[in-house]
Amino acid sequence: MVKERARILVVGGGYVGMYTALRLQRKLQQELKRGQVDITVVTPDPYMTYQPFLPEAAAGSISPRHVVVPLRRVLDRCRIVVGEVTAIDHAKRTATVTTLATTEEGTGAEQLTYDELVLAPGSISRTLPIPGLAEYAIGFKTVEEAIGLRNHVIEQMDIASSTRDPAIRDAALTFVFVGGGYAGVEALGELEDMARYASRYYHNVQAEDMKWILVEASGRILPEVGEEMGKYTITELRRRNIDVRLETRLDSCADRIAVLSDGARFPTRTVVWTAGVKPHPLLAASDLPLNERGRLKCTAELTIEGTPHAWAAGDAAAVPDVTAEPGKETAPNAQHAVRQAKVLGDNLAHSLRGEPLETYSHKYVGSVASLGLHKGVAHVYGRKLKGYPAWFMHRVYHLSRVPTFNRKARVLAEWTLSGLFKREIVSLGSLEHPRAEFELAAGGKPPQNPNQNPDQNPNQDPKGSS
Repeated sequence: MVKERARILVVGGGYVGMYTALRLQRKLQQELKRGQVDITVVTPDPYMTYQPFLPEAAAGSISPRHVVVPLRRVLDRCRIVVGEVTAIDHAKRTATVTTLATTEEGTGAEQLTYDELVLAPGSISRTLPIPGLAEYAIGFKTVEEAIGLRNHVIEQMDIASSTRDPAIRDAALTFVFVGGGYAGVEALGELEDMARYASRYYHNVQAEDMKWILVEASGRILPEVGEEMGKYTITELRRRNIDVRLETRLDSCADRIAVLSDGARFPTRTVVWTAGVKPHPLLAASDLPLNERGRLKCTAELTIEGTPHAWAAGDAAAVPDVTAEPGKETAPNAQHAVRQAKVLGDNLAHSLRGEPLETYSHKYVGSVASLGLHKGVAHVYGRKLKGYPAWFMHRVYHLSRVPTFNRKARVLAEWTLSGLFKREIVSLGSLEHPRAEFELAAGGKPPQNPNQNPDQNPNQDPKGSS
């Protein structure tokens, strides 16, 4: 039994935040009923994104709404606050929070007080001061970015199909991906597969017309699956006419021209940046101890080093790997994050009850990666797989890991239907600008054609044909 009332603040609604709160709900069920424990989760989005499914969502194999888990439904005994923690003063046990309401009210940020802190804000894309990157590139960490990229790729095929300018056509059909890790390789593999399939419905766009370029600064890709499987992946991608450039950097993408460090220049309208992540800026706005890479110094029990009543795991935490040689840390990936969240939730409950803590110990079992429909690589428990078996293992593994039975059933149903019917290749780019049509109807923009009737749709031919 908890000795005194405890207010638990969970910062972040990703893997660690959601799974920790879910574990606390189960472990502290009686205490929650008696009002001895309060759990508050502060998250920028009211859902958790299962990121391994983002490439398939971008390719149209999975609906976007099935890639996310609604936190209010899953964490029904927690208080969900949609907002951002901008600073933490652990000495005073306070967190500065901004929400949509505080923005509307104009009253400034709120101060939340707590007794126990679980810090799991995750990471953000690591960018470099490359000319044009902020203006033209797109990331691949959120479901919005994944669906936006899918719409964008199909839109570029539409542009290439309708333009008479060879330069515009060439730029529209050139796609540059920067970063040879999981996100970059899987996104490239799935989207190239989708675009290749979509090209059969265009009368003047062939799969061979498209240029897909993968830029990686190191000498290998997918290091998690081992050197042999990494080399196989390069061979497989090149067999599909994908230009893989190792030990190469993106120097500029200003004016929609990708300039690489090897001197190559590619006019392109698509640059996808997946070149790593860095700790969330919130960590620097706290009084908690950080290591040289800006991550929280943690113990093997997932407490923050030298800081009572503070816990952390996942991308934001430097957790010692007790299964490896001294000084090694666990990799910041989903495999560790989900398991760390379970131990963190148990240890927090143990701490409140005055019980001994557990040590986080998990030996890395391997990795799986999808390279498109029926294509993949895997290195699991020392066994190496490629092609269809690896792709099948990728789907089975992630289906077992996606949270809630509801999501598992929906994803499985979509996979089954996609095997029976053709792919959907519709671009819904207007979703990104839902008010555009109404603004046009309300006179927000003048007609493009000076001879056009003001009451006529500017996208319609003056003679009335569409």
